[in-house]
Amino acid sequence: MSDESDEAVVGRDAAAPVNPRKADLRDYLAAERTLLAWIRTGLALMGFGFVVARFGLFLQKLELASRQPVGEQYGLSLWFGTALIAAGVLVNLWAGWHHVRLVHQLDRGGEAQSSSSIRAVAVAFFLAVVGLAMAIYLISVRSPAR
Repeated sequence: MSDESDEAVVGRDAAAPVNPRKADLRDYLAAERTLLAWIRTGLALMGFGFVVARFGLFLQKLELASRQPVGEQYGLSLWFGTALIAAGVLVNLWAGWHHVRLVHQLDRGGEAQSSSSIRAVAVAFFLAVVGLAMAIYLISVRSPAR
């Protein structure tokens, strides 16, 4: 009879795993450092996007100062800059959402599971594509040599 009651207790524990261990302070601090790193990345994207968006205005002023007729509009830099600013906003929104979810998981006693770095790789590829497009754009709007 005691074997059956032991099996029932073991079966009950195996069916509903309970982790009473609260997360360590180091886990919370690591999560906060990660959040701050992503916020810094998002802010850098937004700042760089603003610079890129204003670069077209700089090119127009430079062309007017050289007293050459304005041939091509530099509105494409506005779109590149806006895309970078939007990417920065999305990165910050995702980072905040992910941080809140992780802290709730740590509060419930769960362990911080390592997640795939697919988002970081996606941001890196996006920046590479935008950088390549901006380089092609700057080469194409260069005034012809005299």
